Amino acid sequence: MSGPILTRRQGLGLAALAASASAMGGLATTAIAANKPSFLTKIDFKNPEWNRDSYARLDMDLDPTKEKIGWFRGKVYGVRDNEPVRPLFILDGFSFVRCKRLEDGSYRRMLREIGFYRDVKTGEILKTWHNPYTDEDVRVVPIANDPFNYTISAFRQPPPSYGGLNTEKREPVPFLLDWRYGPDDTVIVSTDIHLFYPNALQPDKWPRESAGAFNRVSEMFTYIMKRRDLENPDLTHVKSVGQWSRINPWLPWMLMGQAPGHISYFCSFGAYDSVNDIPADIREAARAMDPKWLAAPTEDYGPSLSSLENYARQQTPAPVPVGWVPPQPPAPRTLPGDKG
Repeated sequence: MSGPILTRRQGLGLAALAASASAMGGLATTAIAANKPSFLTKIDFKNPEWNRDSYARLDMDLDPTKEKIGWFRGKVYGVRDNEPVRPLFILDGFSFVRCKRLEDGSYRRMLREIGFYRDVKTGEILKTWHNPYTDEDVRVVPIANDPFNYTISAFRQPPPSYGGLNTEKREPVPFLLDWRYGPDDTVIVSTDIHLFYPNALQPDKWPRESAGAFNRVSEMFTYIMKRRDLENPDLTHVKSVGQWSRINPWLPWMLMGQAPGHISYFCSFGAYDSVNDIPADIREAARAMDPKWLAAPTEDYGPSLSSLENYARQQTPAPVPVGWVPPQPPAPRTLPGDKG
């Protein structure tokens, strides 16, 4: 069978259309290429610019039209002297982050995050929690940080100021992280931060919520990713999984006051492909609080505060019962035959 016969004029007309379409396609491809974020992909652990680009690709999507949806989940433990560490509750949360490229090549990370506490045994979202240290029921306050922004550059940035409370200054040094090759063609990187700064919840105003005049907070992160993803120039975001640990004073809503001890978070983290991947109960709980929690910021604003500073701005001091004193750990144990 033969196809339709074209006249020469018709053939030339279609050829012209094809050429025009090809040219337009080339222009579109050029425009897309011009708008595509540029970043380094050749692995060089000692290059600050490669560290900047690679860490930014882990933490967010360099394409500003896209959002990265992060997740974190794990247990929170109470730590006191003279007794075993105690599981208190489960933390289950997520974040939405967007990238903004700055003129000097740095990246501005624009993020909001929310986290809910779950019952250790049932997994249900907690609205109240029975504090085993004080033997009372307390109202649970979710993590709700909007925003928590910072800059990723070729130089280490100052630590978070938490609304001006942390005034620590550091000399700029090259941004070099602790990278290493892992098994099965993976790459691993670890980061940490250790802070000691004035508490927004001062004991004279917040006797039941404040753990003291200063906050001592440490956070440790480990990311694991595929080497081929890190080297792929088409990936503006590199997927990873990892571990996050945080050492923190007692949470203010636990109403522990200046009781000896602290809490420790031990969580896993990664990224969701879609908002529908977020567990339905915490997704809808976040939506009920405000639909904004299901989208990343589109503008850079502040201040960036942790849940401790947000508590001071959003809550009111709890009443102090007559005769109340902060709970104390048990007395030291003695070994058999120990006469003291």
